[in-house]
Amino acid sequence: MSKLALKFPSEPGETIEIKEYLSKLGLETNTDTKDLKFAFMSPADMFNQILPYIFTIAGIILFIMIIAGGFSIFTSAGNPEKIKKGQGMLINALIGFLIIFAAYWIIQLVEFSLGLDLI
Repeated sequence: MSKLALKFPSEPGETIEIKEYLSKLGLETNTDTKDLKFAFMSPADMFNQILPYIFTIAGIILFIMIIAGGFSIFTSAGNPEKIKKGQGMLINALIGFLIIFAAYWIIQLVEFSLGLDLI
């Protein structure tokens, strides 16, 4: 059972040939895997890869909320409940925008002050 446990390379970002990796695990392969490589990423590297997509998805959701809130107010026909609901959606969208904006600039400040490459 000890051969089933995976042991990753010590350095994040290190690449290793599959045949060499399998031989370190005590497994053998007959296929030619010379050109295939494993690339191991640290959790921070994975987060940095995902972060731009998170901001994009948040921006799209923000845009949809603003449109839905405006549409709710526009189609309320003077109904105070629908107007209040639309205003609530717009206020929540603006608060979300401020949170997204602040998060982006905080990341930029941390990146600049610590000399990191996050985004």
